[in-house]
Amino acid sequence: MGELATMQCVPCRGGVPPLAKTAADALLAKLSGWEIVNNHHLTKSYEFPDFVQALEFVNRIGAVAEEQGHHPDIALSWGKVRTEIWTHKIDGLTESDFILADKIDQLR
Repeated sequence: MGELATMQCVPCRGGVPPLAKTAADALLAKLSGWEIVNNHHLTKSYEFPDFVQALEFVNRIGAVAEEQGHHPDIALSWGKVRTEIWTHKIDGLTESDFILADKIDQLR
C-alpha cells in the first residue's frame, strides 16, 4: 500500500490556497502514473479488458470516494476509466487529492 493511501482525506472548508507547485510535485512523486494538469488537477487513465471490469472499478472508486467524502470526476468507456481529482472548494490541489489518488490506485 502506498504511503498516502494509509492517510484519510480531510474535508476542505475553503479559504486556503491550493498547493504550491513544489509541494504538489513532491506529493506527485509518491504516486505512479498520475499527472498534474495546469497545476490544477490530477488525472490518470486505467485500461481494462472489457466494459464490465471497468464498471466494477468505477463502483469501487465510488465506494472509496463516499467513505472519504472526496469525489473525483470519473469517465467510463469500454475498457477505460479516466479519473480527475481536485478540491472544488478552492479550485485547485490539496493533500487530500493525492491521498484519494493513491487510494484509487490500491483498488486496481
